[in-house]
Amino acid sequence: MLLVALVTGCSSDSDPGSDSGPGSGSDRKGADGADAAASPAHDASKTAEKGETIGAAGSPCPLPVSFALAAKWTAEAVESDAAADAALAELARQGPVEMACEIDAKPAGNIGYLRVWTADTTDSTPREVLEAFVAADKTAGDAEYQETKAGSLPAAEVGYTTTSEVLDESKKERALAVTTPKGVALLHLGGLDSGEHDAMLPAFELARKTLRAN
Repeated sequence: MLLVALVTGCSSDSDPGSDSGPGSGSDRKGADGADAAASPAHDASKTAEKGETIGAAGSPCPLPVSFALAAKWTAEAVESDAAADAALAELARQGPVEMACEIDAKPAGNIGYLRVWTADTTDSTPREVLEAFVAADKTAGDAEYQETKAGSLPAAEVGYTTTSEVLDESKKERALAVTTPKGVALLHLGGLDSGEHDAMLPAFELARKTLRAN
């Protein structure tokens, strides 16, 4: 499932010529001419109906943080030993973080995942983690960062686009990072396309508002 989901995501990767480095992206447009998803200032007034809470010991995904899932979304841990295969191991790591949990939107009627990536490091700022995460995706561009809060925790958020070389079209991506005493947690929301991404943003906002350190 991990390989299929990630390969699907890679089919909508971004323009290698776009600037995805630290501090890049500001009021720019994606390759398809649409506004780059890049602005993290999405409509925070729209939140999803609350479902189960994950992250604590005993939940489907033990994590450095806990947060509420949108109703009907389902979570499954990504075990490190399941990525022993070199190809899977590469897909399960991006920059400084490794995938720890996949939260599937399909039971709620959308096509996409909210993925949680983690690292043991405690000496990186949320912004540094996000910048390294985006820079590791050679297809990412139009990145816009902002300092924010996730629950009561200091956080950084980025909106950006990825462009598929195969399909020659862009789609929106969003990620949020926090640093806790138990390590870094990064939440990433993709989607089959920008329409699915926008439809799933309330679930991302619910996770952000309810997030706390374990």
